Amino acid sequence: MNPVSLAGSSAESAPVRVLPLGDAALTVEFGSRIDPRIHARVMGFAGALDEQAASGALDGVIEWVPTFRSVTVYFDPDRIDAEPLAQHLGALAQRSRPRRIAGARWRIPVCFDAEFAPDLDELAAAKGLAREQVIALMTQTVFRVYMLGFQPGFAYMGGLPEALEMPRLASPRKRVPAGSVAVAQRMCAAYPWESPGGWRLLGRTPVPLFDPSDTARPALLAAGDEVLWQPVDRATFDALRTRAASGSFDRAALRDAAAPGGSTSEATA
Repeated sequence: MNPVSLAGSSAESAPVRVLPLGDAALTVEFGSRIDPRIHARVMGFAGALDEQAASGALDGVIEWVPTFRSVTVYFDPDRIDAEPLAQHLGALAQRSRPRRIAGARWRIPVCFDAEFAPDLDELAAAKGLAREQVIALMTQTVFRVYMLGFQPGFAYMGGLPEALEMPRLASPRKRVPAGSVAVAQRMCAAYPWESPGGWRLLGRTPVPLFDPSDTARPALLAAGDEVLWQPVDRATFDALRTRAASGSFDRAALRDAAAPGGSTSEATA
């Protein structure tokens, strides 16, 4: 099928595009950048899909995955044709109202010691900043979680100051330790698990970002949450890591009681 383009629902909104992704998926695209207003449209559309699925109006649709700026809808091509589904999704995207998720705010400790921040000095030099200025920018910024992906509990966060914008490494590392706090382009993230990775490492958190034993909330972060990185020294990092390894660390204590979340609201322009 050919891509379907529809006018945006307001003068400020980008046109909606429905793009084929193979023969069993469609991507509904709301924009081309990381922007809270675009993400609100994404979440509003995802909520509309939830409602339609609950009413039985999405026969043949298997699941959908929201991202920063789009929602990919997977379907069974033996049960539904792509063309009418694309038209339906495009119309639904135009009707759905933006929705901002008011998530939790987390204050997460991070240590910026050189051992944990192999890319910090290089980034600082490239940007004409002192090491302390980079740390200040990282710890004074409120980051917003837009989506989870790559590995369980890996939260993609927007809001990185332009002064810290850097591309991914030309050659990814074969081993990035769990807890590494990293940046790439205008995004920030922390690796829940040890894995290869090409983001620039600026620090490390001792906090378990994914806990399989927590059946209610295995991933600490969720879309709509906010994160404030709290600088700690090496001794504090080691003490917190020991508590986490023993299972005595209470992740809920990191939640900012002064900024409770969990509700949803319609976005305003």
